[in-house]
Amino acid sequence: MRIKNIALIVTALLLPSLVLASGTEHHDVSMFNSDFFYRVLNFSVFVGIVYYLAANPIKAFFVGRSEGIANQLEEIEAKLEASKNERLAAEENVTKAESKAKEIVADAGNEAQLLADNIAEKNAVALTILDKQAVEKQTLSAKKATQSTIDSLLNDGFENSDIAIDEAKVVSLISSKVA
Repeated sequence: MRIKNIALIVTALLLPSLVLASGTEHHDVSMFNSDFFYRVLNFSVFVGIVYYLAANPIKAFFVGRSEGIANQLEEIEAKLEASKNERLAAEENVTKAESKAKEIVADAGNEAQLLADNIAEKNAVALTILDKQAVEKQTLSAKKATQSTIDSLLNDGFENSDIAIDEAKVVSLISSKVA
């Protein structure tokens, strides 16, 4: 291909000069007998050769440039589509996060209510135990008071020199003192 182009260029340049070479005669210069047409013909051949050699690379350049621009446009559109998809995914994640947050708040409220109920139940049990202990202390205090009264009555109220008392008399005395 390269040799063919070189041969074509050499032929195009040499052929007109060989064919159109004129002798040493002197002619009157007019439009028809001047070298104007030959120069136009040479210029046309030159333009044809330049077009033949440069047309394909220029076309290839512009086609490549067009394809490059098209590829860049496609990449930009792909990035735009990807960013839209990412935005939609982010919006979906936000919606999920909001629903999860509402669920967490509801669960926290339920858990707080359960803890409050548990604490109230434990406090009720503790109050019941305290009430029982108070009743037991009261009963114990009453028994101690009764015993101390009996002890003081027996220690202070009777001496060995007093009349002998039988059991029935002691029980009635203690009953009257206690009541």
